[in-house]
Amino acid sequence: MQVRRLPETIHRFVRNEDGATAIEYALIAAGIAVAVVSTVISLGDSVKTMYDRVYTAMTS
Repeated sequence: MQVRRLPETIHRFVRNEDGATAIEYALIAAGIAVAVVSTVISLGDSVKTMYDRVYTAMTS
């Protein structure tokens, strides 16, 4: 790379947003994953209790 091309290269590097878009999608996916996991954890016991009641009602 020649010295006179250095400003142009730096300018292209600063304006490049491809990596930023990928990071934004990764953050959105991580947020959705956290929401799903927390929902499953919070509802897990109540769903298990419901299935236990259904099982008990069907076997008695």
